[in-house]
Amino acid sequence: MNKEQFAEALAAKGIVLSARQLEQFDGYYRLLVEWNEKMNLTAITEEGQVYVKHFYDSITPAFYFSFDQVESVADIGGGAGFPSIPLKICFPHLNMTIIDSLNKRMTFLNHVAAELGLDGVYPVHGRAEERGQEAAYRESFDLVVARAVARLNVLAEYCLPFARVGGHFIALKGADISPELNEAKKAIKTLGGKTKKVETFQLVEEAGERNIVIIEKVDATPKGYPRKPGTPAKKPLL
Repeated sequence: MNKEQFAEALAAKGIVLSARQLEQFDGYYRLLVEWNEKMNLTAITEEGQVYVKHFYDSITPAFYFSFDQVESVADIGGGAGFPSIPLKICFPHLNMTIIDSLNKRMTFLNHVAAELGLDGVYPVHGRAEERGQEAAYRESFDLVVARAVARLNVLAEYCLPFARVGGHFIALKGADISPELNEAKKAIKTLGGKTKKVETFQLVEEAGERNIVIIEKVDATPKGYPRKPGTPAKKPLL
């Protein structure tokens, strides 16, 4: 997928990019490759593959959920900026907080935001289990997103504490989501969530099946969650 095909594919979904936004995606790609040489950001570096498997893939939640209706977003385990930076480029009004446990990635994201002229990007160093208990972040966001971080029952404990009641959590997942959904039912309910819908689709250019899980935050998360760092992964809610 080249840049023109990327723009056309998004336009077909109702997301029309300006010349400035396309320049930002181009700049993001170049920074990703440049910084990847000194730190491990991604195994995918070929331009066409990055546009499909990172950029386009990151934007797919917007095909099923209206980003015009939200202002504050938290990307948990945001790593190199997926899905947060592509979403921010497409929807400049978003205030995007990106939480990740590796500080050097925050340095990269600060640089990306400055170079691309993206206002309202807030990289935060820390573990989700700790930040999710802090008043500044807890139940503070209209929307929480996460992409390929952990199994859904673990991911729910990382993410749902950040969403305000009435807000949403969107998980970007790969193929065959049914086992994870069944496994995560108790966790989602315990943490104040309710699965609203699951969208299954094929990524462009035969890049594989994807699933978007949209969870509404219907009740406050009990104070004991998220548990101490490492606990959700070692002892998932079942």
